[in-house]
Amino acid sequence: MLKEFKDFIAKGNVMDMAVGIIVGAAFTAIVKSMVADLINPIIGIFTGGLDFTNRFVVISGDVAAGTSLDAAREAGASIFAYGSFIMAVINFLIIAFVVFMLVRYVNKVKDAAQKKEEEAPAVEEPAGPTELEVLLEIRDSLKK
Repeated sequence: MLKEFKDFIAKGNVMDMAVGIIVGAAFTAIVKSMVADLINPIIGIFTGGLDFTNRFVVISGDVAAGTSLDAAREAGASIFAYGSFIMAVINFLIIAFVVFMLVRYVNKVKDAAQKKEEEAPAVEEPAGPTELEVLLEIRDSLKK
């Protein structure tokens, strides 16, 4: 069983998948930083700094008006935090769009490289004698 597990791990597919997951995790950090540090501030300029994060409805418990979401949670109140959900959806859409644009750019570069490769003239190898030429040569040598 241990040998089978070693064989499974040693296969290229598993190693490729592991590398993909690690690179994906690192890429996720880059995309999150890009959204939080670059794109959201620009969007904030146009929306007047609109932030839904502290929007919630108190279901049960005592929470003073104007209390932040974190303070309401610390107070032990049961809350319906619709603002956090809205912000998560907005961030998802922004991240999805950024990833789409990056993938689109990578695909264009890849297609351009592939197109150049296809356009490159293939090196022609010298053609050898055809089957008919060989047969004619054999016939001629047998006549002699």
